[in-house]
Amino acid sequence: MNATELSVPRTSRFNAGFWLVVLGAALWGVDPLFRVILLKWLTSTQIVLLEHIILFFVAAPVLWRHRTELQGIGWRRVFALLFVSWGGSAIATILFTQGLVHGDLNAVLLLQKLQPLFAIVLARVILKEVLPKYFGFLFIFALLGTYLLTFGWTLPFGHMNDFVQVGSLLSLGAAALWGGSTVMGSFLLRTMKYETVTSLRFALALPLLIIVTLSEGQSWNLSMGTLDASLVFINLLLQALLPGLLSLLLYYKGLGTTKASYATLAELSFPMVGVLINWIVFQQVVTWTQLLGFVFIWFTLFYISRQKQEVATPGQTLQSAQA
Repeated sequence: MNATELSVPRTSRFNAGFWLVVLGAALWGVDPLFRVILLKWLTSTQIVLLEHIILFFVAAPVLWRHRTELQGIGWRRVFALLFVSWGGSAIATILFTQGLVHGDLNAVLLLQKLQPLFAIVLARVILKEVLPKYFGFLFIFALLGTYLLTFGWTLPFGHMNDFVQVGSLLSLGAAALWGGSTVMGSFLLRTMKYETVTSLRFALALPLLIIVTLSEGQSWNLSMGTLDASLVFINLLLQALLPGLLSLLLYYKGLGTTKASYATLAELSFPMVGVLINWIVFQQVVTWTQLLGFVFIWFTLFYISRQKQEVATPGQTLQSAQA
């Protein structure tokens, strides 16, 4: 893959793109709230399939309007699109949903915090991103804040057997795929609009999800009452439109002007919202340790958002990577 030569635009002290990534990732924090409820009636793959069917009807008109962007995109971008849609949108979501069902929930949550590590390594290798000064310190600082936010000063599991199990391995796979999707999405946004990338992510994942759901052989639970059916429909719709469509539109809009290595730390707004949901919905009191975790993460996000970044935008690319 040829490196892309980029211009360095003048950046303001307020990095709007970075904070759009923060906002988009924050909306992911409400996703488990809908997903756990749906697991009472549907399997993991059934939930993800129905979610993508809803999103496909929204994405289809957008794809038609931007169809000229698909002409001559090259095999590298085809691979990146399949990685984002099959890996990040379909397989990773199934793995994470199944991880919520199997194994120790704390271990599953902890392993999700490794996602930035995958993204940073891939951004350095694939996109040739040069990390800023103190980035290693900021990365550790943000992960420490995330750990405190999730587990406090306690160990997340009693012994190694609680950590190395099916649910943890599923979560680790999801973290790797989502981290890679951040990098591949950043690569695609060098030559494609964020609306197109978002729509293709949903549309291309649908055929794979149909095959996976059929091969699973699980029967559909259609014997639910009218009230249950209404609850399932409302949860599916809200899940698809809020942590699904809206979050990714904001995310890819911001990712277009944000380094992948910066963006993956911006995604740590996800666990912060998860804690707020537990506090507001389930009346779980926020501890001083969790507040300290909030401070660590927000300090990292604020510091990184003020850094100058080399970004690729449609009018600023001097030499695009050769397809």
